[in-house]
Amino acid sequence: MPENIAFQYRVAVTRTQTASYPDIAPFSPDTAYPEYAHGHLGPATNQVYSGVRRVLALAGMDAAHVDTARWNPLGDFVPPGGTVVLKPNLVRERHPRDPQGWRYVLTHGSVVRAVADYAFAAVGTAGRVVVADAPQTDSSFSAIVGVLGLDELRRFYQERGLRLDLIDLRQEEWTTVDDVVVARRRLAGDPGGAIAFDLATASEFVGHSGAGRYYGADYDSRVVNSHHIGGRHEYLLSGTALRADLVVNLPKLKSHKKAGITLGLKNLVGINADKNWLPHHTEGRPDTGGDEHPSRSSRHSLERAVATRLRRAAALSPRLGGRVMRVARHQGSQLFGDGDTVVRSGNWWGNDTVWRMCLDLNKILEYGRPDGTVAETPDPNRRHIVIVDGVIAGQRNGPMNPDPLPARLLACGTTPAAVDAAVTYLFGFDPERVPVVHQAFACRSLPLAHGDWRDIEIVSDHDPWRGGLGSLPVEAVLRAEAHFAWHGHVEHEPPPAVPR
Repeated sequence: MPENIAFQYRVAVTRTQTASYPDIAPFSPDTAYPEYAHGHLGPATNQVYSGVRRVLALAGMDAAHVDTARWNPLGDFVPPGGTVVLKPNLVRERHPRDPQGWRYVLTHGSVVRAVADYAFAAVGTAGRVVVADAPQTDSSFSAIVGVLGLDELRRFYQERGLRLDLIDLRQEEWTTVDDVVVARRRLAGDPGGAIAFDLATASEFVGHSGAGRYYGADYDSRVVNSHHIGGRHEYLLSGTALRADLVVNLPKLKSHKKAGITLGLKNLVGINADKNWLPHHTEGRPDTGGDEHPSRSSRHSLERAVATRLRRAAALSPRLGGRVMRVARHQGSQLFGDGDTVVRSGNWWGNDTVWRMCLDLNKILEYGRPDGTVAETPDPNRRHIVIVDGVIAGQRNGPMNPDPLPARLLACGTTPAAVDAAVTYLFGFDPERVPVVHQAFACRSLPLAHGDWRDIEIVSDHDPWRGGLGSLPVEAVLRAEAHFAWHGHVEHEPPPAVPR
């Protein structure tokens, strides 16, 4: 076990006074902190900025200079003149029910601003800070940038001689009507290019029985299966992220229909350059080696057979097939039920595919080299830390259709698996029952964490959340509600009844 395991397993957590974000970009702090170098102050209290500042200090970053003008919390992770990639969760610009629901779907712009300030403090005027993500393919990157105020942030830094780049990592954007693709537009993608990796025997898919039946992000599943066959497990990742000195992962705390929860480990799906290389579920029922759905009913079998034929038609003729798909989807939701009440497409606790894909992506960011090779040791020239936005979290039917949870939580750590385990526990879920978290501590090769998640130390200014993670009382956690298809399978077990 590494000598620095105690530091690796320290996770800092703070709570904001209220569950709210500042409204006006560029989200400047309301206080001229000793290390603050940009002059401009916001018109109202900015508890998010102060919370990010506090959680970085709690994490022990540049502890010798806290509360002085020399404080540089990210300076140990990136050199002057280096590149920092900020990876928020920019999945989609709209919520299906609430016009303001993006606040608990997306990483808020005020969190990005606070972290960007400390990134620029580390890299200086000669350095570069990049906000990059691959949103859902049917989302508008420009709309996301607008709703989060990221365009205002870019202008703010440009006026001060600093370079903030906003990069859409996708290679394609879709136009959808009624959740059916009706048009596709090629995008420029990552200006840093895309790098292909083959994890081969180091993949978490080794020994998995789903080869040939994986389903990716598109109607045509032949693409994803061509990259996960014959001992190959290939992924196409962002060159900008893989060449960065520091990746600051900025996930939004939400429940998730396929993974149970989405935090830092799941958030790396957004550094890929082609989501159709990513297995999302395995077609079929568990008794046939699949994890698409748990049902043996004839109704579900009929739905799957019809959907398969329609997907093939849509792939062959997008215009005609799309029209048929729209009619079929509308009628099918009435016959088979909608996605918020019926399990389909691997959206349940039995998904045994998506956690493997997520951990594979984390392995590549940890061990991958910019030339596309994968080494046995982490890349010494690239660091990866996590800062979680849980000021307003998303519960129930996440990640796209959640309900708000006023969690008031910000967390930070240098080991993504440890951060995920700590925040999962505090969210109200048992890390042992969430595969993407539990398995991160049990990788077959290229480890992402060592030891037991219960040994993680929580450093917090909120007394009930301070101490060893395994000893924190479940009565003190947030008690978030899981996605309906995970309900009863992911929460903390109730404490045993006390005999009378």
